[in-house]
Amino acid sequence: MHLKTFKADSLLLLTAAIWGFAFVAQRAGLEYVGPFTYNAVRFALGGLSLMPLLTLKTNRRQVPGWKGWNILYFGALAGVALFLGSSFQQVGLQYTTAGKAGFITGLYVIIVPILGLIWGAKAGKGVWLGAVLAVTGLYFLSVEGDFSVNYGDLLELVCALFFAIHVLIIGWVTPKFNAVRLSIIQFFTTSLLSLIVALFYEEIFLADIIDAAIPIVYGGVFSAGVAYTLQVVAQKDAPSAHAAIILSLESVFAVLGGWMLLSEDVTIRILVGCGLMLGGMLAAQVQRIREGKVS
Repeated sequence: MHLKTFKADSLLLLTAAIWGFAFVAQRAGLEYVGPFTYNAVRFALGGLSLMPLLTLKTNRRQVPGWKGWNILYFGALAGVALFLGSSFQQVGLQYTTAGKAGFITGLYVIIVPILGLIWGAKAGKGVWLGAVLAVTGLYFLSVEGDFSVNYGDLLELVCALFFAIHVLIIGWVTPKFNAVRLSIIQFFTTSLLSLIVALFYEEIFLADIIDAAIPIVYGGVFSAGVAYTLQVVAQKDAPSAHAAIILSLESVFAVLGGWMLLSEDVTIRILVGCGLMLGGMLAAQVQRIREGKVS
């Protein structure tokens, strides 16, 4: 392996770890503030943390028929999808573990190509194999002995759906605009929408936000700003296959973080479910890589 590739893969592994442990931070933050208050502050910090990247030289794509103000519209549209996904995720974390949330959220990797069927795209054998493995894993992970489904796990599944929609929006819009500017707009949109909901349904106290400072800063600055920057830097030298597969390990770090820092139970049943879901996610990624859809 070339030194550049090794360094890039190392940065991608660090990115996956930061994102995985963010589930721990999100769950810890709920001990102090409501889910919408947490997201409001978190994504505001995320947007602010990306502001310095605007000073870097970037390749601005000029697409005929796309005016500068269009980025506000599509950035806000992406922000709405991100708001819905992150809201279901954060509310769901009140009723499930960080580890299970990480794996169920990761199902967006499989949902994305399946949603593509609506626009006439074809889902290959890898995607369908991944779907079967993921659904089987979800059964082991979430279905109780009386065949009931954990409420929090159900919310995380809805979250995965909205994150898949968000990925499709970003995939369509990003080639037309500056990626950093687009991310900042969507983060601030998500923050604003979360704040509006929080003002109506939650009690907001500055003291509680200060008490939750560490989880909020981690979820906002590190999970958004730092990890985003590492991903951008790493993918300049990392092959697509390496990047897609390594970033899928985010869910593994979520389980590890929940076990290490939150003392969450990791039973054989949970490990089997996580293993099947990880296999499903990797199968879907490999299929997309072969089709040249991961860049």
